[in-house]
Amino acid sequence: MKIFDIALKDLTRSFRSVFAVVFMFGIPLLVTGMFYVMFGGMKGDDTGFSLPQTEVVIANLDEGGSGFDAPMSQFPADGNIQSMGDMVVDVLRQDDLADLMAVTLVDSGGAARTAVNSQRAGVAVIIPADFSAQFSSLDGQAVLEVYQDPTLTLGPAIVRSVLNQFMDGLSGAKIAVNVAVAQTGSSDPVFIGQVVEAYLTASSQTRDPAALLEVRSPAAANSEEIPLMVRIIGPILGGMMIFYAFYTAAASAETLLQEDEMGTLPRLFTTPTKQSTILGGKMLAVLLTVTIQVVILLTLGALIFRIHWGSLASILLFAAGTILVASAFGVFVNSLMKSTKQGGIVFGGVLTFTGMIGMMPIFMFASPSATFDTISLIVPQGWAVRSLVQSMQGASAGDGLVSLLVMFAWSAVLFGVGVWRFQKRYA
Repeated sequence: MKIFDIALKDLTRSFRSVFAVVFMFGIPLLVTGMFYVMFGGMKGDDTGFSLPQTEVVIANLDEGGSGFDAPMSQFPADGNIQSMGDMVVDVLRQDDLADLMAVTLVDSGGAARTAVNSQRAGVAVIIPADFSAQFSSLDGQAVLEVYQDPTLTLGPAIVRSVLNQFMDGLSGAKIAVNVAVAQTGSSDPVFIGQVVEAYLTASSQTRDPAALLEVRSPAAANSEEIPLMVRIIGPILGGMMIFYAFYTAAASAETLLQEDEMGTLPRLFTTPTKQSTILGGKMLAVLLTVTIQVVILLTLGALIFRIHWGSLASILLFAAGTILVASAFGVFVNSLMKSTKQGGIVFGGVLTFTGMIGMMPIFMFASPSATFDTISLIVPQGWAVRSLVQSMQGASAGDGLVSLLVMFAWSAVLFGVGVWRFQKRYA
């Protein structure tokens, strides 16, 4: 059929242009590749996010105390623990925390600070000599000193978090003792030990130091864990694909104006071929060009960057809607131009402006904003992005159907107006 012959001719001409091929595939893949390298994707580490190990030095100067013996007997500890300071060391040396911190003991507070100052350690924990005595005293206040490398943030924060939770548990036990003593008037060590035991029975967190910190890797809650790198790169390539699909459609539809200026289009209209067939073939070429672009970028994204686009059904809905609305937008935009001289203004202005609005959810992918999501939907690119994000987040095909129907509506309006204007121009 002549309509396919015309479409095939325009399609071949598009892919013979090095500039067009670079715009369709080179730029989206290059931009994505730059981010891939910037975020360390070439290291081949598929394990996702991991926390660095922090070197921790502890100066345990605690001398214990006779008043601490009764409460001490109620804490979960082995025979090597003779003071509260020993308990702190035991907590930080838990096997469950070994991947997060490497603990070394030193003899003095000065040695601990020197280790941090010389960057042989990131954090120093200094336990004073009266630590146990202050804890066992009803009026005392047990205090730890944490000395850290000011250039570090994450490691010291983890150490402080573990210590804070541990000390909060001990403070709770002391508060319970103070309340019991105030109510009964008894300060008998055996009685205090019983109060501590009752408190610890109700507080499983203090009894299990390994529960002081729970580390979870960022992952999709309802699906197989997807590496952080892939979750960053996926939206970037998806956004570039949508952005440049609209450019491709507009550039492909511009051949109507180019042939009109060169005089080949009027000559075609003098042939027995119907005008509707000629225009239909050129618009079919736009649709096929965008289809090839989207399919190849989706495929290369999955193969090169290992991007998970979503279920087959949802990604097919996204692809179909994006291809249609981009093609219709390209026809519509060119129907508004009087000559190819206006192409630079339209491509650099209209397409860039609407594309940036539509890509707002991509810019805010890490911290979604309902306001930006809503604003992006005033342009057709925004609905394509919405459909992509839904697919990548694991939404069902039914959830993506609404976005597809809206893109169909955009396509019908834009294509209808564009065809009407072209038919009116060449009538």
